[in-house]
Amino acid sequence: MSLPAASLSARVGGLFASHFLGFGLFLPFFPLVLEDRGLTVAEIGYILSAGTIVRIAANPVMTGLSDHSGRRRLSIFAYSMAGAAFLGFFIASSGMVTALIAVMGLMIFWSPIVPLSDAYALDVVRNHGADYGRMRLWGSVGFVVANVFGGWLAGMGNSQLIVMGTVLGVISTGFVAISLPRQGRDEDTDEPQQNQRPKLFWSPWFLGILGVIGLLQGSHAAFYGFGTLFWLQAGISEFAIGLLWSIGVLAEIALFFVAGRLGLSFGPLTFLLVGAAGGILRWLLFPLADSFVTMATLQLMHGLSFGAAHLGSVAFLSRLVPPKWGATGQGVLAASNGILTALGLAICGPLFEQNPAYPFWAMAGVSMVATLGLALLHPFMSRKLAAGEASPAV
Repeated sequence: MSLPAASLSARVGGLFASHFLGFGLFLPFFPLVLEDRGLTVAEIGYILSAGTIVRIAANPVMTGLSDHSGRRRLSIFAYSMAGAAFLGFFIASSGMVTALIAVMGLMIFWSPIVPLSDAYALDVVRNHGADYGRMRLWGSVGFVVANVFGGWLAGMGNSQLIVMGTVLGVISTGFVAISLPRQGRDEDTDEPQQNQRPKLFWSPWFLGILGVIGLLQGSHAAFYGFGTLFWLQAGISEFAIGLLWSIGVLAEIALFFVAGRLGLSFGPLTFLLVGAAGGILRWLLFPLADSFVTMATLQLMHGLSFGAAHLGSVAFLSRLVPPKWGATGQGVLAASNGILTALGLAICGPLFEQNPAYPFWAMAGVSMVATLGLALLHPFMSRKLAAGEASPAV
């Protein structure tokens, strides 16, 4: 890879890093922000679930609008500014209803950022020979930094600082995106066939496969919504919780770093199956960990349950979806993930109130279903991949 290409790869890494700096504050600690406002566990679950449902509906629409216009960088900038405005509304307001409105508005504009960034990164892979995993890992690095910093802020007892840090991450993402160069070959085309949305997106087999893949990310609902609260009830400090989140993402970073080489030997379906198996073991054992050491050991499996599943999903879509509609394809995948996550969050809230272990064991069951589905669909998915275009290395 040439020096200009390496520089561009680093800048795309900066795009991922800036987004996940904000998201790394929001995901683990926003439930604490809502709890500090006096909301109950059930109300927190409903707010997070509603935000996810809105994200599901908006994601394919917002990414589709961007792909149709060929303005991915401008879209990321505009969506980031709108998301920051809803966070500002949250800061200036109080109560469950206003929190619900703010979270739903944020998710409408924030959720397309990752599919759009993934699509831009895959364009860079195609056009310049960059390594997707090496670019994407900087998002994980940003997430780790935010986890540790967020744990320190939570320990100070001022949850408003967590929201302010999230705002800064959202705004910086927009400015990094708008500074990137166009990937003209894939962003703009006047060919009518290329401008038409592929029939693939309406194919029952395609949507069915995305549903099975969506179970892999949906199985993280208990962890994303209630992992922090579970650890707090177990006597783990806020700072240690930040470290636990960071350990999981460090394992993810390690996988992303070597993913390009692994992709030469293992295809997308292998990554997906490894992710499913990792989810089964992780969620079965999660409630049984009774010390920081055992919790940290289990967190290393995040590299499998999330990291391997994400790489497999991105590589699978990159073979089947035309580059012009790459962000839409990633958006449809995100919608599938969101549907399962929303259902999981809605279910996990009441389960958590009954017994904090129940949500995680339920997610182990979800991972088992995903594993069975992937095993049954493996021959069909293999044929579809063989018929698709050559995939860039993950």
